[in-house]
Amino acid sequence: MVDANAPWATPAAAPTMDPIWQALRADAAATAAGEPALASFLHATVLAHDTLEHALAYHLSQKLGNQAISGLSLRQTIDQAIHGEAGIGRAVRADLSAVFERDPACTSYLEPFLYFKGFQALQGYRVAHWLWGNDRRALALYLQSRIAEVFAADFHPAARIGRGIMIDHATGVVVGETAVIEDEVSLLHGVTLGGTGKDSGDRHPKVRRGALIGANATILGNIEIGECSRVGAGSVVLKDVPKNSTVAGVPAEVVGEAGCEHPALSMDQRFWDPSV
Repeated sequence: MVDANAPWATPAAAPTMDPIWQALRADAAATAAGEPALASFLHATVLAHDTLEHALAYHLSQKLGNQAISGLSLRQTIDQAIHGEAGIGRAVRADLSAVFERDPACTSYLEPFLYFKGFQALQGYRVAHWLWGNDRRALALYLQSRIAEVFAADFHPAARIGRGIMIDHATGVVVGETAVIEDEVSLLHGVTLGGTGKDSGDRHPKVRRGALIGANATILGNIEIGECSRVGAGSVVLKDVPKNSTVAGVPAEVVGEAGCEHPALSMDQRFWDPSV
């Protein structure tokens, strides 16, 4: 496991001091050699850049640019965000590590970086969140809209999302304005962290560290999903979930303990002992 929180994980870090970036580049070079049809794409997206931050700014700008705001303009904005907040670089590496370690379909850092829209949408959100915090709210909301169009995931830029997050598949994920997702959380497609009506103020869920949220789970209101808890697929959660527990159903109720120490890392969504 590569330490995504190490001191080298900053925009100014030398490439040789960044093992995640070095592994990603090595995979890109090997892939380009083995599949010539992708060589130009891999060179432009990965191999032409000296840091992970520069490569990410280029790749996101190519994905999100359009006739309204060009890729070049977006690249400058993304560069400003990444270099204006060193924590973004550390979060990017922690998110890459999370996908690599938790998703059995992922065999390298290169794959989520290039192709997994959950990872890409999350990094776009990080840029929009930086814009929101720097009083550039119009551009933050524009970027939110483009992320939703391109990646089919809708994160309000004011939401607070930690590091080491895996969003598997991402299609249909919605995260409301006052939602909080702490570090090392995993969630699958179709998850909604929403409000319960037209109330203003703090009105969205708080997902604590290490929680696992199953596909198409709907969590509504200013409620807490406890640390290292699990929410079953398709559940509708309307009240607090105790830590280290599993809830399921419509409306969701506690059906047992979490089943393991770190549900978000194990990704085990079964409610029974498979050995029985």
